[in-house]
Amino acid sequence: MNFLKNGKLYGGVTIFTICFTIIIFLLQMLYSDLSVILGLNVLFLEGFLWQPLSTMFVHGGLAHLAMNMAVLFQFGTLIEQARGKKFFVLLYYAGGIVTSLLTLAYIYFFTDHQMNVVGASGAICVLIGWIAQKDSFNRQGLIIAILLISFLPLLIGMNIAWYAHLIGFGVGWLIGKFFR
Repeated sequence: MNFLKNGKLYGGVTIFTICFTIIIFLLQMLYSDLSVILGLNVLFLEGFLWQPLSTMFVHGGLAHLAMNMAVLFQFGTLIEQARGKKFFVLLYYAGGIVTSLLTLAYIYFFTDHQMNVVGASGAICVLIGWIAQKDSFNRQGLIIAILLISFLPLLIGMNIAWYAHLIGFGVGWLIGKFFR
């Protein structure tokens, strides 16, 4: 992938986001309470209003972080190169916040409220949903990938926020469909 095109750096915001996420993860390893303070949970309703954004930077372990950052690098740099930094920032962060808020609604209305959702998966799925809506050639493969990453881990006993994946994908799809 060419990160320098016409004298402009492409992928820089994605790479900054990845580096910032890694820094937060390292801090999380030092201060275990950060997972609850920055993760997405019912504390949002008690005034922790930063959680819909901050949850994207907290992860459940090194494997979770590595997987999410690899996929973010793949799709984030692609979108940033094709559509620009501002578009990437709006799609990833605004889409991620909307996904977090809808995920919080799911937690509130359909679970026992004792959940703490962490990770960038929902925001990353926004990117994938947007690409799937725009790219009919790769759409089927992207949909299958989302279904696999959402449900296959459940079959082997992993605790993942499958609903955040599906919500994020849907948010990205709708953004792609209704906003040019």
